Amino acid sequence: MVTENIHIPVIRENSINAGSNDVIDLTKFVTYEEIKELPSYPAKMLIDVREPKELEETGRIPTSINIPLKVVTETLELSTHEFVNRFRRLKPTIWTEVIFTCRSGKRAEDACEMARNLGFKNVKNYKGSWMEWAEKEGLKK
Repeated sequence: MVTENIHIPVIRENSINAGSNDVIDLTKFVTYEEIKELPSYPAKMLIDVREPKELEETGRIPTSINIPLKVVTETLELSTHEFVNRFRRLKPTIWTEVIFTCRSGKRAEDACEMARNLGFKNVKNYKGSWMEWAEKEGLKK
């Protein structure tokens, strides 16, 4: 009987080992068109992780709520009652589609990681974030 050594890559929750040192990111991204349609999907949650001052200077994407990056973890750990009182929106469950946005997508990716660490299963990054939104909507960047 011949026995072969078979290499089975270890799969982490948001990445896969594709080769010796290559890691492919499995983060899910959303497009401008998907963000544009969010008013038709109120069960999805768009969270802008920029600082409030940034939103005052530029504006915000409709339907988004503001949770600055530095408080994402503690805010997503609030009780349902506290979350509703603060945001007037239902608190997302671990299965809710939660989309993070920021200025250019970097902080949104950090927020995705924070949410995944809390057990959220359906987190996505609007990688174009405010810069793309503003450009396509003709707004101040």
